[in-house]
Amino acid sequence: MKCFSTNTLPMFVVLIFVTILQLMNFSSADSRQAFLSIEYYHKTCPQLEGIIQNKVSAMINKDYTMAPSLLRLHFHDCAVRGCDGSVLLNHKGSERSAAASKTLRGFEAIQEIKAEVEKHCPKTVSCADILTAAARDATVGMGGPFWEVPFGRKDGRVSIAQEADRLVPMGRENITTLVQFYQARGLTLLDLVILSGDSLSSLRAHTIGRSSCGSLQFRLYNFNGTRKPDPSIDVKYLNYLKRKCRWGSELVDLDATTPRRFDAAYYTNLQKKMGLLYTDQALYSDPRTEPLVTAMATQPSLFFQQFSVSMVKLGNVQVLTGKREGEIRRNCNFVN
Repeated sequence: MKCFSTNTLPMFVVLIFVTILQLMNFSSADSRQAFLSIEYYHKTCPQLEGIIQNKVSAMINKDYTMAPSLLRLHFHDCAVRGCDGSVLLNHKGSERSAAASKTLRGFEAIQEIKAEVEKHCPKTVSCADILTAAARDATVGMGGPFWEVPFGRKDGRVSIAQEADRLVPMGRENITTLVQFYQARGLTLLDLVILSGDSLSSLRAHTIGRSSCGSLQFRLYNFNGTRKPDPSIDVKYLNYLKRKCRWGSELVDLDATTPRRFDAAYYTNLQKKMGLLYTDQALYSDPRTEPLVTAMATQPSLFFQQFSVSMVKLGNVQVLTGKREGEIRRNCNFVN
């Protein structure tokens, strides 16, 4: 099927296209979603969301980088074995010890929240549910949208480093590979664009957060073995990145213009050839995703609305809901 660029399509046609994809999004949810409920803890732990919100807010006020860290941790968790809290398990050979997880943060934050929840509602709330809600509250803490989180996930008992290294995208994938990755988890092309591509360490919202210079070196100096920079990078931005990453150990903001605020600037940056990672800029280079990037850049409210929908879908990926499928961990770092 031929793909058309937004350069040849009126914006109202693009928005109709986005609306159709949104309707497909609502109808493509995992059947396990039916076992999750916004009211799941209303009787057994009515203060749960207040506890999580207060804890996350305090953490972000102390260190704003905790917001993207919690989002990233949630995305990593859902990328391998679904949203089951397996990324939190801390034992030899677990996902947490994988090369793909080496720069993850937020483990202590989730355990701190879990300890507080246990004081009020012992043996009731799963770590998977806490991590999912914390990702929502981290988004809100950076000025992003609020959405209701369905609860009822059980914690997984299996966590394997090799699975994380095999399944987590590493930032050089093309759009076709990423589409396949998302589709395997019940997510769509629209979800791919909304959840802002992929990076060195799996799905994550690139409107906030940072990445290491080490993940950029091939784009700056030897793109596809040419010994030249990636031609899709704006020249001024390229020179800035070279200066910033001179020693190869710096961190660079994923959003070059508003790194501390959740907004749609990520998409306008892609239009300016200022996507930090290869998979970021590929979203604007590929005709399948370019119309969606353009729509989000021109309609920020659409991005906020759809981000909430896509995050709920992400949180439903391959969840464990039966008593025999998982457990309620007493400590997020270890199985019971």
